Amino acid sequence: MKFLSPDQYQKACHERFDYYLNQVRRLLPAARVEHVGASSVPGAISKGDLDILIGVDAHELEDSARILLTLGFQEKRNTLRTAELCMLESTSEDVAFQVVAIGSEFECFVDFRDRLRASPDLVVQYNVLKKSCEGLSHDEYREKKSTFIEHVLAQV
Repeated sequence: MKFLSPDQYQKACHERFDYYLNQVRRLLPAARVEHVGASSVPGAISKGDLDILIGVDAHELEDSARILLTLGFQEKRNTLRTAELCMLESTSEDVAFQVVAIGSEFECFVDFRDRLRASPDLVVQYNVLKKSCEGLSHDEYREKKSTFIEHVLAQV
């Protein structure tokens, strides 16, 4: 696993986010669309991917996910799938949608982003953790990252 410095990827991710923001709003005008993940956090290193949270009413989640597939996405395999969360991935670029029910625990993607944005020290810790994962498998990286995220979200 290789990580990029913010100057190597963030500008492009912000531009891609703006593109998808317009596309999602065209299809789902009532949806909450948030840039999340490392590319949304100043100073964070990343694999260079773009994560977008799309919040919808719980009763609209399945239909919303189906509509978003028309943007060249597919349901992500081997990941958590519930009535309140559907992960989609682009078939052509490194972009993921986290389609979540508004008010669900899965809005934690935004909470985590906001905590990192508010704490340069947490960003440094996150970058150190990521650098320590270079050379690990994707599953090993996900496990270490998940532990860090849970720790950050558990802080009062």
